[in-house]
Amino acid sequence: MRIEKDSMGQKEIPDEAWYGIHTARSLDNFDAAGEILPLEIVYAIVRLKAACAMANERLGLLDKDRRRAIIRACEQILTGRYDDQFPIDIFQSGSGTSSQMNVNEVIANLAAFELGGKPGDRTTVHPNDHVNKGQSTNNVFPSAIRLACLQFHQGLQGALAHLVAALEKKAEEFADIAKSGRTHLQDAVPVTLGQEFGAYARALQKAGVRLASAADNLREIGVGGNAVGTGINTKPAFRETIVQALNDATGFSFTVAENGIEITQSMTDMGQVSAALRLLALDLLKITNDLRLLASGPNTGLGEIRLPAVEPGSSIMPGKINPSICEAANMACLQVVGCDAAIAMACGLGQLELNTHLPLIGTNLVKAFNILIRTSRMLEKKCIRGIQADAQRCRSNFENSAGLATILNPAIGYDRVAALVKEGLASGKNLKTLVLEKKLMSETELNRLLSRAFEPNL
Repeated sequence: MRIEKDSMGQKEIPDEAWYGIHTARSLDNFDAAGEILPLEIVYAIVRLKAACAMANERLGLLDKDRRRAIIRACEQILTGRYDDQFPIDIFQSGSGTSSQMNVNEVIANLAAFELGGKPGDRTTVHPNDHVNKGQSTNNVFPSAIRLACLQFHQGLQGALAHLVAALEKKAEEFADIAKSGRTHLQDAVPVTLGQEFGAYARALQKAGVRLASAADNLREIGVGGNAVGTGINTKPAFRETIVQALNDATGFSFTVAENGIEITQSMTDMGQVSAALRLLALDLLKITNDLRLLASGPNTGLGEIRLPAVEPGSSIMPGKINPSICEAANMACLQVVGCDAAIAMACGLGQLELNTHLPLIGTNLVKAFNILIRTSRMLEKKCIRGIQADAQRCRSNFENSAGLATILNPAIGYDRVAALVKEGLASGKNLKTLVLEKKLMSETELNRLLSRAFEPNL
């Protein structure tokens, strides 16, 4: 063990630890979640630390040797080699100070070692005076959340594009398969199976557009604003210099916050992204529930499509196959809705110049992004690609649908069609059969009328 000191006294730190006394105190204090802060946020903080070191050197506030050592330490951390050195619980100091200082200490100790010092040697590289120079958790932590979310956003848009493409391919494949539409879970006017899948694809396209619009607001960051966003104790060019260094390193187009105080105290930009993720989850929830209904059966349900069989469905019923991928996606989507509920509450619970729920907001955003990326990939690969249509069942349902009555209205009148519907229910004959038996239309005329039902009137 080694002994480290801070303003509260002394504490033993394991010799092998690259973190320091602040981290050790946090480990003693916080264990409510039993889950560590996501490493994606830790890595984003590390990237910000590297950008701040570059800015401090350019402004003459940090010597070249320390800057090099700090950046080298950041590079090492980003390889994943030191992941076990970031053990802080999610539910910690509300600004994220515990994790911010955890990062500062690990960087400082690695940098000190690079310069010939030892872990805990605060004279060579100090976690506050050098690594954290010109910074406050209050703007570093939310800036890190924004960076992490933009990185996730790229991954989600990619996964979503593949899922949309798979749905569009099915829309084309099923373009000529007529079937009954349904409203209120009752027969409605006919559609094609392709039109249904095309609608699913369009819904997810729109979800992606909403998400991209929300993510654009994350490019405005408050790093360098210090405790409340005013930039106290920093040079006027500090924020611009940090942002330029961060953009050079990440390829993103971050901008300095228009109002540093607002961006430090208000987290609704993140709430907007969370809401967009929730809406995507709701679209996926609707689509996967539709697929479960359309595949219900195999003998006593709708049975208009067949989902890929991925596993035996029952421990007691031989041969049973369940829509397991859709069920897994359902649960994933509900979890995202829960994440958003927590984020929404947290966004509204800031007080005065600071929101003290940042680790919760960041963690739930990371979880929601991760879940939706993985769910989109799972649906595309394990479900959508392998869906097959039962064209015969679709045609039978189409021909027996009471929804055909609506198409007949213009040709033979509402009252006569209503009478045919009643007769069909009593006799078991479908409307097409009754129309032809009663010679109300020729088969050619009827088929021409039915074919028009699938032509969108745009």
